[in-house]
Amino acid sequence: MTLKIEIEEINEIDENIYELLLLGDSSKEMLEDYIHRSRKYVAKLNKEVVGIIVATPTRPLTLEILNISVKEEFQKQGIGTQLIKYVISLAHKWKKKVIEIGTGNCGINQIALYQKCGFRIVAIEPNYFTKYYKEFYKEEILENNIQCKDVIRLKMYL
Repeated sequence: MTLKIEIEEINEIDENIYELLLLGDSSKEMLEDYIHRSRKYVAKLNKEVVGIIVATPTRPLTLEILNISVKEEFQKQGIGTQLIKYVISLAHKWKKKVIEIGTGNCGINQIALYQKCGFRIVAIEPNYFTKYYKEFYKEEILENNIQCKDVIRLKMYL
């Protein structure tokens, strides 16, 4: 069942939005690095914020999705798909040619969602979380009983 949501852009980050963002990126330091230079769109269900997607231009024709989060009790109901499709429509409107997204190797559900939305795996960055960005990800990330070590990079060509 797909829930009917409203999507709107926000500029202010309150405590509830911040907690929602931390579902998509467990590093407060990394979040602080990109959140204020990015565009943020929330999904609302009956005026309650239930999801968020954050995107930013990275190169002249490229848009990167940096964070997508849906409250746990609303997951698997089509909200993430609606947020991604919304950003895809914005990318078309802004004449972007590529949308990129990265996720941890342990995010099996996320990888499946992105592929269902049309993204293709284009690269793996080994040791992203455990070696190269360990100052941002100090705590071990464990999801689906898998340690998150690598970043899976996905792209969609428009």
